[in-house]
Amino acid sequence: MTSSPSPLGDFLRGRRDRLTPEALGLPVYGRRRVAGLRREEVAMLTGVSVDYYVRLEQGREVSPSPQVLDSLGEVLRLDHEGRQHLYRLAGLSPRPEPPAPVEEADASLVELMLSWTGSPALLFGRAFDVLATNPLGEALFGGFAFSRNLTRATFLDPAARTFYPDWHRVAENTVAGLRLADGLTPGHPRIREVVDELRVKSPDFVAMWDQHDARGKRLTVKRFQHPEVGYLELDVHAFEVRGATGQELVVYHARPGSASAEALSLLGSIAATRALG
Repeated sequence: MTSSPSPLGDFLRGRRDRLTPEALGLPVYGRRRVAGLRREEVAMLTGVSVDYYVRLEQGREVSPSPQVLDSLGEVLRLDHEGRQHLYRLAGLSPRPEPPAPVEEADASLVELMLSWTGSPALLFGRAFDVLATNPLGEALFGGFAFSRNLTRATFLDPAARTFYPDWHRVAENTVAGLRLADGLTPGHPRIREVVDELRVKSPDFVAMWDQHDARGKRLTVKRFQHPEVGYLELDVHAFEVRGATGQELVVYHARPGSASAEALSLLGSIAATRALG
């Protein structure tokens, strides 16, 4: 005899239907009868038997452990509020959210960045907060006068659409990178904070976020229209920081002898003069 669906089962089924196997890195073979994940796939990723998961969705299992709920939250890509709701549906008190670890720049990495006097270098956190720069990187981005979070600046600073001649491409890549980070660390407080703000303040962000593109940096060349030195076309090199999950080091480089190299040199001189006086 099949039990009536429970609120917990309805919630699990609804979340399962909204996820695709591709979003979780699962292989897809042939035609699928369901648009979302299969029960078997959720069970496998959660680490429970298929029979147990079926009982959860059908309302025949009413006492899942906190460990199972935590695993389901990861697999179903639930944010903080979604995990709290999952706990309540299971009849358990929501777990307090652990404080997010403070993202800091490693001192030796900053020292290395400072040694690159001819190339702008920036260190980003998960939500594209600028954790460290060298002087040329600081000058390239105008001291981050609007915000030291480049996601916010890209969508909320009116000057960004002039600063980036390819603003739409830059914005799409920024959102895709943020979506990738959100998938790797579901419910991360800083990412949720930035996403929640931009969903309210930027229709462009909402449209791009809802495309669900998730990928790392793909722009190998980035164009800038700098208010002090004019047009710059710079090669982009992005590196994951070992030992600091979620951090990314981005270095910009002008090809020797190019007009952009001359403009970057001028920008360095302006920044050095400003620092002295």
